[in-house]
Amino acid sequence: MGLGEWSGRLCCTAFLLAVAALSVSGCQAAASDTSIVIIDRVPRVLVLYPYDERIAATTAAGEALRSRLLEATNGKIDLFSEFLDLSRFPEGEHVARMAGYLGEKYAVRRPDVVVALGRESASFIVANRGTIAPGAKIVAAGFGAATAEKIDLPHDVIGAFTTFNILKTAEMARGLQPDARHLYIIGGSSDFDRARLTTARADLKQFSKSYNTTTYLEDLSIDEFVERASRVPRNSIILALTIFNDRTGRNFIPRDAIRQIAATASAPVYGPYQTYIDHGVVGGNTVTFEALGRSVGDLVIAAIAGKPASDLEAPQTYIADARQLQRWGLAEKDLPPGTIQLHREKNLWEEHWVMLVAVSGLVLVQAGIISALLLERRRRRKAECSARLHLLEAVHLNQSATAGALSSSIAHELNQPLSAIRNNAEAASVLLKSANPDHELIQQILLDIQEDDQRAGDIISRMRGLLKKRNEIDWQEFDLNDVTSSAIHIIHGEAERRGIKLTSTQPPGELPVRADKVHVQQVILNLATNAMDAMLDAVPARRTLTFATGLANEKAELRVSDTGDGIPEERLIRIFEPFYTTKKAGTGLGLSIARAIVETYGGSICAGNCPEGGAVFRVALPLSRRGERPR
Repeated sequence: MGLGEWSGRLCCTAFLLAVAALSVSGCQAAASDTSIVIIDRVPRVLVLYPYDERIAATTAAGEALRSRLLEATNGKIDLFSEFLDLSRFPEGEHVARMAGYLGEKYAVRRPDVVVALGRESASFIVANRGTIAPGAKIVAAGFGAATAEKIDLPHDVIGAFTTFNILKTAEMARGLQPDARHLYIIGGSSDFDRARLTTARADLKQFSKSYNTTTYLEDLSIDEFVERASRVPRNSIILALTIFNDRTGRNFIPRDAIRQIAATASAPVYGPYQTYIDHGVVGGNTVTFEALGRSVGDLVIAAIAGKPASDLEAPQTYIADARQLQRWGLAEKDLPPGTIQLHREKNLWEEHWVMLVAVSGLVLVQAGIISALLLERRRRRKAECSARLHLLEAVHLNQSATAGALSSSIAHELNQPLSAIRNNAEAASVLLKSANPDHELIQQILLDIQEDDQRAGDIISRMRGLLKKRNEIDWQEFDLNDVTSSAIHIIHGEAERRGIKLTSTQPPGELPVRADKVHVQQVILNLATNAMDAMLDAVPARRTLTFATGLANEKAELRVSDTGDGIPEERLIRIFEPFYTTKKAGTGLGLSIARAIVETYGGSICAGNCPEGGAVFRVALPLSRRGERPR
């Protein structure tokens, strides 16, 4: 099966292979000497093609061979190609003239290796070896071992043989179309075409018995081929061999003829040549040009190096056109195992697997990060909840301590309205016993009793709020001025007992803040209690505790200042640390708790000294926007 056979088989697929060599003998060896002596020049390889350069196999197989040889020799090789065109010019006179011409052409540059593609090329070089390439190694390819025996190749010719097996292509078609009932085989009118038909009849003899009808379409014109193929039953299989010539003597490149037939065929067309793919056939069993080219390249490399080499069979495989499978509704799963699918549209995974893997990895990383963040958020919230509970507990203890410290002054303050209530009640009783009771005076006494009762109730209410224990923060919107005034009422009794004057300045408008009202009140009480303690050694006439509210940097601010000795500069940075105190009986928690409360509501607290003496504490809280919770 010469390359002519191969190219015929591959529908214009002549297995055209270029052969390369490493350094070769500068002195020519005798024709009988098969060894090559490596000398100081690049080897020369001549590739003989049996047909012209239009055969598609020339490019595909030749490029595969060229790549293999250039790769093995690092580009140090001379490659020559000759197209014998023996199909259109088979006459003996032409063959003799071609041999003489090539003998003169390569007289100065004798090839070290000749690659003969196809049976015709092999016969040509064997007959004219002494004229064209005396002493050269010969590598034949593109036909089968049986053909090699028929043309009686010399023992020193190495072959990369291929086997024409239309039966495997037919079996592939049967697997894809198990319900087909008709079999058609197409072949042309040239000698090569007729040889292929003869071989097919023998190979398909048993296979064709599975079908109702088996028809060989041969010895027809191209138009008749097209017309007959367009009328076959839909449940048919069409096997296309080669058409180098039709009945009218018209020459074709087989793939072009098959393309015309397959374009309007009413059933799927199959063929045993790679070049038929892209020209309307579903597929077939064949030797790929890449595999054939590299196989021949290996033989050429061995021949150049003078290494022993033996004949080999080029590997065959199944090839299918995914577009034709879709056109005829044939299932991909029914293809033979290992089939190479050309023009198959890749699915999303196949097309973008790198990106998908990267994206999946990124998603997993992000999911891991998000999970870690959610876990951290849960832990943080749990810690915040625990810290809030601890703060509430600490605030309650601080409130209890404050109530205890103010208990004597609160009791004294509460005693005043209670005593007034008793005295007024006794006076009213006496008046009621008189002969002519003064009703207006009694009415006034009752009003006084109500006022004193309200006053006592306010004192008790303030104490109850101070001592109430809660498990949650009670968010409220209130006026900082009102809370400051309430705190002043609570401590004014203690301030009078200590001889401390209380003063307060407030802006005309409100200072709305959003927080827990009792907590803010506790901050004011803590600051006021510390301030009163700081003035124990001050001259009684100078003992003044001042409260001032206002706006500062778009925040509500409270300033609590005293007239004591102030805070030493070295202690200012530690004044709010837990358990830090300058009092002999202090716990060091009052200012620490005050800072914790203020910061819980997004505020800040700081301490300093007044220029005229004494300390000043500044508390700043965000102004509230109705309905918005501080962050």
